[in-house]
Amino acid sequence: MMAAIYTTYSIVNSTYTQVLEKAKVSRSSRDLIELLIRDTRMAGFKYYLGDNDLGFPVESYLEFVGGATTVKDSHDPIVIIPNELGHSLSDAIATPTPKHNLDDTCCDKIHIVYDDFNQNDATQPYKRYKLTYFANPLSDGSNADGPINPRYGIYKSKISWQQNIGQETGSWVSDCSECYHNELVRDYVEDMEFIALDQNGKVLSPYPSTNSEASRGNLYKIRAVDIRIAFISEKPFFRFESRTGNERQLSGFSRAIRSFSDRNLRDNVVVTVYTRNIVGQDIF
Repeated sequence: MMAAIYTTYSIVNSTYTQVLEKAKVSRSSRDLIELLIRDTRMAGFKYYLGDNDLGFPVESYLEFVGGATTVKDSHDPIVIIPNELGHSLSDAIATPTPKHNLDDTCCDKIHIVYDDFNQNDATQPYKRYKLTYFANPLSDGSNADGPINPRYGIYKSKISWQQNIGQETGSWVSDCSECYHNELVRDYVEDMEFIALDQNGKVLSPYPSTNSEASRGNLYKIRAVDIRIAFISEKPFFRFESRTGNERQLSGFSRAIRSFSDRNLRDNVVVTVYTRNIVGQDIF
């Protein structure tokens, strides 16, 4: 009798633990997705004040710098860098951050630029910010076998364009009151992927980037971004490891299907975000 009760309790407790773990993954993933949706929609936003009694310019006077030289200099609304870890404020990483395994696909990086306005700042009322979402490898230490509990974390950085009224040029700064760098947004991530789409919902080709004239032109044809984030459970989710030939699989938009035999749950969250402020190359 007691054995039967204990067996029933173990089954119920195991199921309850799985439900809690999946709910935890879902809740924390939703928070990150909401951040990405909000920021992606802001890409290319330009503030127009109009006639005013404050003595401020009617519209933004901030210099626009296209990404013809480096991504760091770029004011382009959205720049996606596929399959690259890490981020520096100069965006000139001499040695790319290594991945846990050569087969790992994590992660894409995205830069988002938008304007804002602060009427309480008489020196520079018009603002411009660049947000960067990127990934770095994480673990709980290491042993003779390598990293313990290897996974990836999503980080966020924010810099500001400094250009006072009357100045013709400016520069990006990272020490403003609103700025931050290497802020961990979400731990336990398997992959992060961004796909730029045109007005017909098709993948832009050549892929939008600052590398060539043709690809730079497509930066202003982005009408939506498909976002996929693959999350991994913090604790083992399944009771047993999968058998050889019957591994659990994870796929992506453009990634090869990957197979896993461990007990962790991996789950994709996919959304499409429309870039309502990118309407042409003269937005700034």
